[in-house]
Amino acid sequence: MDRARGPVWYAKYRLPDGRQVQKKIGPVWSARGRPPEGYFTKRAAEAWLGEVLDQARRGTLAGMRSSHATFADAAEEWLRFIAQDRERKPSTIRDYRSALNAHLLPAFGERELESITVEEIEAWRGTLDGLSNRTKNKLLIQLHGIFRRAQRVYGLDGNPLARVEKHPQRSSGDIEVLAPEEVWALVRAASSELDGAIYLTAAFTGLRMGELLALRWRDVDFSGSVIRVRSSWAGGQLTTPKSGKVRSVPMAPDVASALAKLSAREHWIGDDDLVFASETGQYLSDSALRIRYKTALRRANLRTLRFHDLRHTFGTRMIAKADVRRVQEWMGHSDIQTTMKYLHYAPHPDDARLVAAAFATEGPAGRAGGQFGRQQR
Repeated sequence: MDRARGPVWYAKYRLPDGRQVQKKIGPVWSARGRPPEGYFTKRAAEAWLGEVLDQARRGTLAGMRSSHATFADAAEEWLRFIAQDRERKPSTIRDYRSALNAHLLPAFGERELESITVEEIEAWRGTLDGLSNRTKNKLLIQLHGIFRRAQRVYGLDGNPLARVEKHPQRSSGDIEVLAPEEVWALVRAASSELDGAIYLTAAFTGLRMGELLALRWRDVDFSGSVIRVRSSWAGGQLTTPKSGKVRSVPMAPDVASALAKLSAREHWIGDDDLVFASETGQYLSDSALRIRYKTALRRANLRTLRFHDLRHTFGTRMIAKADVRRVQEWMGHSDIQTTMKYLHYAPHPDDARLVAAAFATEGPAGRAGGQFGRQQR
């Protein structure tokens, strides 16, 4: 086979149990003299293949013995591993299981692990019409994790995903946000005072929906003008914030005023009570809140944006007023690169002057300047 860096020897053979295997031998050496380390002449490549076939006939070739584990077995073990040993959040596990049920198990569920080939995986991903490249890559990453775990648990000889390339992804870096007047229009269009306070707090603090739903009165420090983010409610379970760390976020006067009005209600105002509680004091439904949010957007004649875009609204507004490290801390980003995506929203009023100065020329009178003129014939 020809590759970008030169021709490469590959061997394709079939094992006694019917499985077809393709393996890379190494780069081709066609010049005179002894080949460098790692290169193969045609005779050396044929000798390599002969040794492999001899091992297969003797039953000593690695990977010949089947684990008899199915892909479904491996997928369940991988889910258990990341949920218990890696302590992933319930919402993350739920998303992984949903992807398994929708895309991976129908394709590979009852197949023995050793029988799944690179060619079949390539053919399968070609059937994923309608999905974005980002979603396709997430499925490939999940497949890779399942096979990698199977290597440790079932002694799988190799990981077929190691030779499957991801789809190209492009990100414009553009973010959809609400202007301040649009935030207030959304608050006014809310179906209740409670929802209005949620929308305002989301936009003015950058809290994620799960963090808003888990907020308790003990986390609201009116005297210190801060809100402490200690937990998150997602997938019917209480967990730590996404970053795994408690953080404090400045509480603007408008947010403090909205929350103070909520604290004047008759019930659910104790330190351990939820700030955004249902009528029975329980956690609000995230799906129902999203529906009400979309209704409020339509009522306010605003374009359709995700609830999460309220968080982006906070990030884009604050990057214009505070340094990137403080914004990272307030938003709870574990990686500053996540915060950096807001930087191009920060105004730089002196930039145009700097560009003008860089391209200034000395005019006829010795002054910096320039002019447009008609070319003389």
